[in-house]
Amino acid sequence: MSAEGLSPLLLVGGGYLALLFLCALAVERRWLPSRLVHHPAIYTLALGVYASAWAVYGSVELAGRVGYGYLAYYLGAAGAVLLAPVVLLPIQRLTRTYQLASLADLFAFRFRSRWVGTLITVISAMAVLPLLALQVQTLGQAIQQLTGTASPALAALGFCLVIAVFAVLFGARHTHLNAHQDTLLAVIAVESLVKLAAMLALGAIALFGIFDGPSDLQAWLEGPGLAHQAGIRELDAGQWRTLLLLFFAAAFLMPHMFHLTFAERLSPRALLQAGWSLPLYLLLMALPVPLILWGAQRVGIAPPGLESAYLAFALSASPWIDALAFLAGLAAASGTLIIIALALSGMILNHLVLVAHPPDHRGDLYRWLRWLRRALVVAVILSGWLYYRTLGLAHDLTTLGIASFSGMAQCLPGLLALLYWPGANRKGMVSGLLAGTGLWMLGLWLPLVTGLSPWVLVPPGLESLSNSPAWYTVTLVALAANGVILIVVSLLTRTSEGERTAAEACAADPVIRPKRLPLSVSHGEDFKHHLTPALGADVAGREVERALASLELTSWERRPYALRRLRDRIQANLSGLMGPSVAQDIVDRCLPYSRDRASLETEAVDDIHFVESRLEAYRSRLTGLARELDGLRRYHRRTLTQLPIGLCAFGDDDELLMWNDALAALSGIDGERVVGAHRDSLPAPWAELLGRLLSNGQRHLYKQPVTLAGSTRYLSLHQATLDTDDDAYGGRVILIEDHSEMKWLEDELAHAARLASIGQLSAGVAHEIGNPITGISSLAQNLRYDTDDPALLETADQIQSLTERVSRIVGSLVGFAHGGHQDNAGRYAMVKPRELTDEALHLIQLARTGQDVIYHNHCPVDLELEADAQRMVQVMINLLGNARDASPAGGTIEIDARRLEDVDGRNGIEWSVTDAGTGIDPSVRDHLFEPFTTTKAPGEGTGLGLALVYGILADHQGRIHIESPPTGRERGTRIVMWLPVSRRPPSKEDNELPHEPDSDR
Repeated sequence: MSAEGLSPLLLVGGGYLALLFLCALAVERRWLPSRLVHHPAIYTLALGVYASAWAVYGSVELAGRVGYGYLAYYLGAAGAVLLAPVVLLPIQRLTRTYQLASLADLFAFRFRSRWVGTLITVISAMAVLPLLALQVQTLGQAIQQLTGTASPALAALGFCLVIAVFAVLFGARHTHLNAHQDTLLAVIAVESLVKLAAMLALGAIALFGIFDGPSDLQAWLEGPGLAHQAGIRELDAGQWRTLLLLFFAAAFLMPHMFHLTFAERLSPRALLQAGWSLPLYLLLMALPVPLILWGAQRVGIAPPGLESAYLAFALSASPWIDALAFLAGLAAASGTLIIIALALSGMILNHLVLVAHPPDHRGDLYRWLRWLRRALVVAVILSGWLYYRTLGLAHDLTTLGIASFSGMAQCLPGLLALLYWPGANRKGMVSGLLAGTGLWMLGLWLPLVTGLSPWVLVPPGLESLSNSPAWYTVTLVALAANGVILIVVSLLTRTSEGERTAAEACAADPVIRPKRLPLSVSHGEDFKHHLTPALGADVAGREVERALASLELTSWERRPYALRRLRDRIQANLSGLMGPSVAQDIVDRCLPYSRDRASLETEAVDDIHFVESRLEAYRSRLTGLARELDGLRRYHRRTLTQLPIGLCAFGDDDELLMWNDALAALSGIDGERVVGAHRDSLPAPWAELLGRLLSNGQRHLYKQPVTLAGSTRYLSLHQATLDTDDDAYGGRVILIEDHSEMKWLEDELAHAARLASIGQLSAGVAHEIGNPITGISSLAQNLRYDTDDPALLETADQIQSLTERVSRIVGSLVGFAHGGHQDNAGRYAMVKPRELTDEALHLIQLARTGQDVIYHNHCPVDLELEADAQRMVQVMINLLGNARDASPAGGTIEIDARRLEDVDGRNGIEWSVTDAGTGIDPSVRDHLFEPFTTTKAPGEGTGLGLALVYGILADHQGRIHIESPPTGRERGTRIVMWLPVSRRPPSKEDNELPHEPDSDR
């Protein structure tokens, strides 16, 4: 190659490749704003990679043969994106949901076979090789036209190596094949802009440089140009439609188009926007093609041996025009080579290499997969160069392109069945695909390799096809045989359970119905240990953590529903790493179900919660009766969720299916935290309470005491069993009613009734005791007048004093019977709790017999309150006596007092007596202030002491409550009184003493 020829090649080619590297670097370093990088126009321009070197050179060649038939290449792709809602969006949904990175992944997922993925990969590689050779061939021929070199293949090899390095650096850096790559999309978008600008510039040169504008062009077409148009053979209607079909299928079946359309994880909105923007782009690419052809025909002087595909180099003798034609071809070929290499290398890795050599027991799986993929990227690009060097030179661009597109079109019947026919099965798809591919190979692919004449099978009755072009006959016959065999074999053979499940997932309006199957793992951390033998500890940990983060779960999650979701997400993530076939094999082997799968398929039921979540996700897509039924479902669901009574539902396997809002409010447990959990794993006390109802066969449990949020609630449970029919789900529904307020009201009524009866008894007893006491008091008074004996007088005084004391006790008992109020206002004075406590201690110690206890009076000396001193001493004697009787030998009793305002802001004193005894039984504690209630053995107590205390404190407008055990202690009892510093005028409310004995437990 001469220096003169090398300069424009290095200038144009090197400058273009430098532009790509600069663009990639700008995106990597974030020099460009994110809004620009993620703009929908970038996606549309990236899809412009469809306009490969065929669009620059092949379309000119095809236009010279069939005239406007060249437009089929552009209209077919435009039709594909226009039909995005019915073709592309369902595929995008599947690839996004299950992380499918290639056509082979999609087929392997749908037909549940790794060998299906392998078959699709082999067919794709065979079909893409001619297209790869086409890109390299155009590079070599363009270099030859630009530089005049005698060895264009070596120059093309150099460009291929540079392109391979670029693909490895910016396209194969991620381990996961479906990782979104902003850099790659931006570079391909720049490539699309460059080739569009170059093509439009060439068209403008032809229109305004060779012709003098549209009018001159029209005059030439109607005059001298007619001779050139005479050699054009117009396509008949059948051939035109067949070309449209081929290019329609190529727009999303070719590996590079599938990769950009689906594996890049772009939004459905961007794909729908491409429905008008990509056809506009393709229209702009198509406009210059006839202008270039007509301009070259008008010039009429072309270099010797120039093929019709490269007529752009004949527009002018200017090296700049040649450089522009070369730049358009280089931009188109380089982008196609990069994306095909990335897409096909992933398919080969997942469905050939990893199937033959599973990645078990590898130390650094990510690094191994990354370098293996990079090697495959280079190998794919070099295979295109080898195909061009050995076979491609003997064929024109049209032959290579049609052969490639026809081969990939053999996957179209299987893809349509995948989306729209749940009855299609693996045997039918494989049989049809092998038949169609075999006919394509005999008719189009083998002639490319061997140079032999095409072998075309013409079915009986279609002899008219014998005179048609080979590509037309082979394509029609192969596709017809493919589709017919797929349908017939699928109808005659059985579809497996796995295929039926996958078919539901692939349906146009899917409602996936996975089964509630028990897993052998028990929590998230257990997943890591089970996956370690296949993936290694590091990769297993990272993949499990990645799946947990995406589902917002913790590593110790134990709910069966959450564990099933985690298993599915791990399988989807591994599918993006190494393909669905290998991923499914690893997950089935390392994370199996706990029993035999075959038996489970007949026993397990659908996962209702997951079905409902999928229905919610696809609610906007439902129409007609399906939409009305979904509205009815949502209404009933909302009715149960917002029912003012607690409701939960369990499946036959005791998995929780519903936990409504009322039950969430009652329990303090959000339904999202427990739905999908097994009954035994529910938080306390619900596992035991619900299990008590479900396991003993009872249909009702009434007023069960349950501790919730530190207080005792009384719940009633009612159970209903759902009978299992052929079309219905079984299980049990439980209603939970909170009857706490009713229970408290009933207890209050019972308490009031007991007090009333005790009051009546007390009044009668007081009356009967009062009469004898009055007589004794009268006799004692008379005795004073009947004798002067000092000893008898002293005895009479003692009798009188004791009878007065008995009278006061009887008066207190009568006061309790009448509501507790006694008019003793004249006896109230300012007293000190410490002095009253000391007096009570002195009196009680005089009566102490037997074992001793220790008293500690901690009452401050300066505290004062308005009270009846004698009655308060009586209160302290009762409380201290009870504390003494409850304390063990050598035990301590502590008396304390402090200033404390009540809830109404009144100044008061809290006065307490604390012992170290065994405490009070809760069943007795609530009734201690009722007369004749005692914790002592029969004959040791009357049960009137605390009732009198209750009445005295009510008179003093105070309160009392019991802590057993006291806060911060394990045993003992503390009786706490609160009394106001000064009394207010008595009112009706003072007749009752509010107390909540168990409020401080």
